Amino acid sequence: QVRLEESGGGSVQAGGSLSLSCIASGRPYGEYAMGWFRQAPGKEREFVATFRWRGRMTFYSDSVKGRFTISRDDAKNAVSLQMNNLKPEDTAVYFCAAGWPAGTTRVKTQSEYIDWGQGTQVTVFS
Repeated sequence: QVRLEESGGGSVQAGGSLSLSCIASGRPYGEYAMGWFRQAPGKEREFVATFRWRGRMTFYSDSVKGRFTISRDDAKNAVSLQMNNLKPEDTAVYFCAAGWPAGTTRVKTQSEYIDWGQGTQVTVFS
């Protein structure tokens, strides 16, 4: 059974930090990408960050670059997202995703990810 188990999230004051973690199981992922998307109320789900195993490359949306850091634990098949200097506009449900994006130009495309977690809430209050 394919499973992406998310943990972390919660509520924090603006300027604070939170950490998310996601462990993947049930599929021979091999050289895949694993990352995070988020969806704020009334908005489309959007790309946040991803770690592409091939080349060990990281990608970030412009809105979180410099504040969020994604890292990978190969032994655990896990990815973590350290979120610093959080802003109220970061408030959203964050989803872990795993897949095999066809090239670096596709890593921010939701349809390239085949497995998704249930989502975890992040709330940043001012």
